[in-house]
Amino acid sequence: MKLHTLLKFLHPLVPYKGDNPEITAIHNDNRLVEPGSLFICIKGHTVDGHDFAQSAVEKGAAAILAERKLQLDVPVIVVNDTYRAMAVLADAFYGQPSRKLHLVGITGTNGKTTTSHLIEKIFSDAGQKTGLIGTIYTKIGNQTFETKNTTPESLRLQKTFKQMIDSGVETAVMEVSSHALVYGRVHGCDYNVAVFTNLTQDHLDYHKTMDEYRRAKSLLFSQLGNTFSHDKPKFAVLNADDPASREYIQSTAAHVVTYGIDQPADIKAANLKIAANGTVFDLITPHGVEKISMKLIGKFSVYNVLASIGACLVSGISLKQMIKSIEEVEGVPGRFELVNEGQDFAVIVDYAHTPDSLENVLKTIKQFAERNIYVVVGCGGDRDRTKRPLMAKIACQYATHPIFTSDNPRNEDPLQIIRDMEEGVKGKQYKPIVDRKEAIYYAINNAQKGDVILIAGKGHETYQQIGSEVFDFDDRVVAKEAIERR
Repeated sequence: MKLHTLLKFLHPLVPYKGDNPEITAIHNDNRLVEPGSLFICIKGHTVDGHDFAQSAVEKGAAAILAERKLQLDVPVIVVNDTYRAMAVLADAFYGQPSRKLHLVGITGTNGKTTTSHLIEKIFSDAGQKTGLIGTIYTKIGNQTFETKNTTPESLRLQKTFKQMIDSGVETAVMEVSSHALVYGRVHGCDYNVAVFTNLTQDHLDYHKTMDEYRRAKSLLFSQLGNTFSHDKPKFAVLNADDPASREYIQSTAAHVVTYGIDQPADIKAANLKIAANGTVFDLITPHGVEKISMKLIGKFSVYNVLASIGACLVSGISLKQMIKSIEEVEGVPGRFELVNEGQDFAVIVDYAHTPDSLENVLKTIKQFAERNIYVVVGCGGDRDRTKRPLMAKIACQYATHPIFTSDNPRNEDPLQIIRDMEEGVKGKQYKPIVDRKEAIYYAINNAQKGDVILIAGKGHETYQQIGSEVFDFDDRVVAKEAIERR
């Protein structure tokens, strides 16, 4: 694409009448620049892309997009906000790919990953080729790719959509984080359906207040647009049991579909029966009442299923097809995942890393646990400190044997993180073990027949970050080793 053609998509007051080279790629990482690239200078928290513009030119960049004038031998286009402009140019360069997809976005504190996997399976089982973007991986058809962020930045995201289109994908499902919404990573994404799971305390190290966190999530629904289209209608699928949904209803012009258990809703679950091997409930929709018997466990899983049904129902998938798919699901990696090596006690690995998600999982375990409940739990470093005592309090409230340990300490002292947790449970009984592997071994070596062990916080993650170093660490692998050695 010629530079002049590409720049037509930018703000009309961006002044540029210079050379018109062919742009063959767009990058914001100078290490990836190749001849013919447009290099975008992004000023980050620790690195300023403007400092690498000359390096990009030396590698063959045909043009530079910057926030200030630079003396270089190639065209330099100056804009007020290169990060915002990057989303516009990425969408244009890759041919506005999201317009060619049926795109479902899911936001909320907990449940995004499970809900996205459920929706993706339903569409796939219905005969569509699907794509998935989220915390665990990016998936195009049957191929999976490693992912760094829950929601990639705009360049990577639009390129991924283009790859999906080229591979014949019809429906794409993606997790949309609050950070992505605030930073504008999803600007240009033409969502057909936006789903809200729930809102509980998380990421306050970044958002500072729950009001700001709630507002960030609302952006997904306001960005559905302000027009009505019969050919491509927009839908907001909202959790009627979460008070934040009232604000999101006001934030969107799209058709609103609600789901819930406790409050009136378009799609409801009733008569829940939760056991150690699954959950049974009555699904109530405008099309009638159906019974669902699924392998997923817990009330929180029912919410994820209801959200998925809402998104698929408005997308034209039959209720019969949805129920069949849901009842087949074994689970999602790192989400209430059983580690079974033939032992006579249960070991569950879950990503629960917020007070609400930890409480949901422990409440569910309490419903079927025969004897003691062990919970191995920590809190991440360089993240919201205010949730640490809350996590500890919940662990002590629901578990008979709380074990406080490290999660990803990052640049904080792991012992200090545990001390912060202890502030919420003074006078309570718990065991602090800083080394996460040692904590998992302790729980497994002490568990007796009928006990349940929850290893919380990391779920699917296969690493642990201590300081600036990243080590191989998988809770599931460590638990298996501990069981085998026992």
